[in-house]
Amino acid sequence: MVRRKACGGPMRVVRSRWSVVNESVLALCAMLFAICPFAAAQQPAKLRQVGLLCPANCAQPEHDSFRDGLRELGYIEGRDITIIRRAAESNPDNLAGLAAELVALKVDVIVTASTPAIRAAKQATSTIPIVFASAGDPVATGLVASLAKPGGNVTGVTILSPELSGKRLELLKEVLPRLSRVGVLANPATPAQASLGEFDVVARALGLTLQFLKAQRPNELESAFSSIVRERLGALIIVPDAFFASQRARFVEFTTKNRLPAIYDRRDYVDEGGLMSYGINFQFQFRRAAAYVDKILKGAKPADLPVEQPTKFEFVINLKTAKQIGLIIPPNVLARADRVIR
Repeated sequence: MVRRKACGGPMRVVRSRWSVVNESVLALCAMLFAICPFAAAQQPAKLRQVGLLCPANCAQPEHDSFRDGLRELGYIEGRDITIIRRAAESNPDNLAGLAAELVALKVDVIVTASTPAIRAAKQATSTIPIVFASAGDPVATGLVASLAKPGGNVTGVTILSPELSGKRLELLKEVLPRLSRVGVLANPATPAQASLGEFDVVARALGLTLQFLKAQRPNELESAFSSIVRERLGALIIVPDAFFASQRARFVEFTTKNRLPAIYDRRDYVDEGGLMSYGINFQFQFRRAAAYVDKILKGAKPADLPVEQPTKFEFVINLKTAKQIGLIIPPNVLARADRVIR
């Protein structure tokens, strides 16, 4: 500003052109400073990446439950989170390569189920968090240091509950009082020594003879089925395994065709025509896995998140299948079912 004195009059203030420009610049800066926090708040949140490593295919009912669990926690696929799916198509030899792909994509966390898949993910990375929704005995297989303090980059929800094996045998005996010989089918790639030991204890108490069978790949199932027919076994129990779950239709077709009573570990088999299931609610398991993912994305470390053991179990009976194979379910057994398909 320049002060000038008019002729014969008082002093007057004249604002220079540069003064006006400077004031305009200052005003503009103040306005930008005021709106910066608002602009920052409007920036989209980082899209987090979750790798889903599926031992079979990624179209299982429990995977829908996992996505639903994330949604309940505020994550919308495509907006807050993206799920990158990799499926081994029931071939365990594919797991290592698929796990390496997810690591190369730098996902924020890997979610999987079954001991072989968890092991493949762990061998592929020691830094990316790994959450499992299903594992037999993660301590015995070296996946975690302990249930209370997993250590490392792996944690999740186990299906460790060996007493369920004996309970399935008891249910078969109640439905088939004259039952004497039972086939027990297990996947040798999935350590289940605890549950197999429980089978032996209960079988002796019930006066049952067990024949253990194994299958790890689709082509090995036919050999197991042939042994069941050849040995004229009176019933069949399927040891929990992700590979077996992917082959549900084959089990249902085989047992129905041969009028063979069978009990499974999950209701998916029964929904598709299996006779009975008693076991863990896998949909709930995957919802719990979503809760682990949420905690990890918010900064928690897998090493500090205790491994959960199952708390929800269900008994399901398919009466339509019972009628097909000529079996009558005793009323006292039917009354204990959580769900009956008629």
